[in-house]
Amino acid sequence: MKVLSLNLGRARAVEYTDQPEGVTGMDKRPVEGPVRVAAPGPKGVGGSGLAGDAVCDTRHHGGDDQAVYAVAREDLDAWERELGRPLVNGVFGENLTTQGIDVSGALIGERWQVGPDVVLEVTSGRIPCRTFQGHLGEKGWVRRFTQKGAPGAYLRVIRPGDIRAGDPVRIVHRPDHDITVALSFRAVTTERELLPRLLAAADTLHPGKLETARKYVEKYGTSVA
Repeated sequence: MKVLSLNLGRARAVEYTDQPEGVTGMDKRPVEGPVRVAAPGPKGVGGSGLAGDAVCDTRHHGGDDQAVYAVAREDLDAWERELGRPLVNGVFGENLTTQGIDVSGALIGERWQVGPDVVLEVTSGRIPCRTFQGHLGEKGWVRRFTQKGAPGAYLRVIRPGDIRAGDPVRIVHRPDHDITVALSFRAVTTERELLPRLLAAADTLHPGKLETARKYVEKYGTSVA
């Protein structure tokens, strides 16, 4: 298991975003590193957890609970076959393109050691947006990505440090529940009856997703699908 590619983005103007200044950092490109990784601060204030990486729309992206975004190269390969086009590392806006890790199958609260120092914690899956669709240039992309249910993982920084392309990834903690990134993604998108199950991961789940689950339970009760 390793970081196959470490990807950073610069702000650039595009026509397909509703970010107030019309810019996005979605176009991430591979770099060798080393790159400093640290908690960027709360959502709405902090951007990316990687030094030199642009997060332009802090209303929806960045912050401590979405500091790093990881996508499995294996998932990109599957999309290549489905879309009939090459997909380079970083094309989904991911900071880490991994190899040998079932990213969407990771448990919420699972911790990864990346290289000798950095420790990251899985918080949630990525929800597709208009900017993602515009960047890919695929009609109906938000719907297709959602239906696939392999969103990649957002991670928070537990221990800062430097990372490089090629760094090994080691799972150093798995929590005692069965709530995966993929399940939590389905719960907040297409299968909301699963929302009560997310409470099992309440200590480490992305706060926004936890609030959604709690509101659902308040309204409909705790019956778990």
